Amino acid sequence: MTQQINSQVFAYTKQLTDSAFKAQSLVLKSLEKFAELQLSALEKQGQATTHFITEALETRDADGLRSLWEKGASLNRENAERAVAVTQEIIAVTQKTAESLNALAQEQQQAANDAVAAPAAAAKKAAAAK
Repeated sequence: MTQQINSQVFAYTKQLTDSAFKAQSLVLKSLEKFAELQLSALEKQGQATTHFITEALETRDADGLRSLWEKGASLNRENAERAVAVTQEIIAVTQKTAESLNALAQEQQQAANDAVAAPAAAAKKAAAAK
C-alpha cells in the first residue's frame, strides 16, 4: 500500500515539475520577446533622435529653425506611434502567453483528476469483485 502511494506521489511530483518547467520556459520566451521589442524600438528612437540632433547642430538661420521645429514635432509623433505599436505587440505576446499558461494549467488539472480517478476506479472494481 505504501509503495502504491509513494509511486503516485512521485508520479504527481514529476508531472508538477514538468509543468512548472514548461511554464517557466513560456514565461522566459515571452520576456525575451519583450526585451527584443523594446530594444528594437529604443534603437530606432535613438537613431532618429541622433539624426535630429545632428540637423539641429547644423542649423544656421531662421528657416532652418522653422523646419527643425516641424521635424521635432514629426519626431515626437513617430516616437509616440512607435511606443504604441510596441505596447500593442507586448500585449499580444502577453495574451498569447497567458493562453498557453491557461492551457498548461488545464492539462495539469486534467492529469491530476485522471491520476486520482484511476486508483479510485480500480479500488471500486476490486471491491465489487469481492
